[in-house]
Amino acid sequence: MTSSATTGAFVTLEGGDGVGKSTQQALLADWLRAEGREVVLTREPGGTPLGAEIRRLVLHGEHVDPRAEALLYAADRAHHVETVVRPALAAGAVVLADRYIDSSVAYQGAARSLGTDEVRDLSLWATRGLTPDVTLLLDLDPAVGAARREGHPDRLERAGDTFHDRVREQFLAIAAAEPDRVVVVDASLGIEDVHARTRAAVERALAAAGARTSEVTP
Repeated sequence: MTSSATTGAFVTLEGGDGVGKSTQQALLADWLRAEGREVVLTREPGGTPLGAEIRRLVLHGEHVDPRAEALLYAADRAHHVETVVRPALAAGAVVLADRYIDSSVAYQGAARSLGTDEVRDLSLWATRGLTPDVTLLLDLDPAVGAARREGHPDRLERAGDTFHDRVREQFLAIAAAEPDRVVVVDASLGIEDVHARTRAAVERALAAAGARTSEVTP
């Protein structure tokens, strides 16, 4: 958790493909900016020039061995956190990230059968233990998410029903294990209903972060 008086708040959006993360990320950014907050929108992979190249290789390139895939995501995450996320938090911004460690745990750890603990530990090492203040898990039947997608599916989107069912199951398992951090939102609801729920969760997280900051301020 972020806790110093000089840091902002770290909010991650998670979920399977087609659940509406980018839409909700944009709506949260508009609301927060209207409230006078500095906001940084980012994503993984792709939040830096290096990350954009890793994204191209992993999602749109040739076959990547599952272990290499996990290591590439961890490398992107290490660079992303040090060059984008931590500096933004230190400047007092609210960072809204489309995917973070939970995605690696769900996709590579569970669906690729590499081991959830191993993949989580790899990313925690890569990020020096940075965890979100709140994670918004947009939950949706993978078949519904697939029907929402537009354009040519990427390599992970083509992985098959069993793969995506495992991803969803792992996301929900993470939420059950960490209810203080992860807020599950029914992504089958209308866009505005989903926004109302994500906004309420972020409001609570910001209030908690503010309370922690006041405790360490002389």
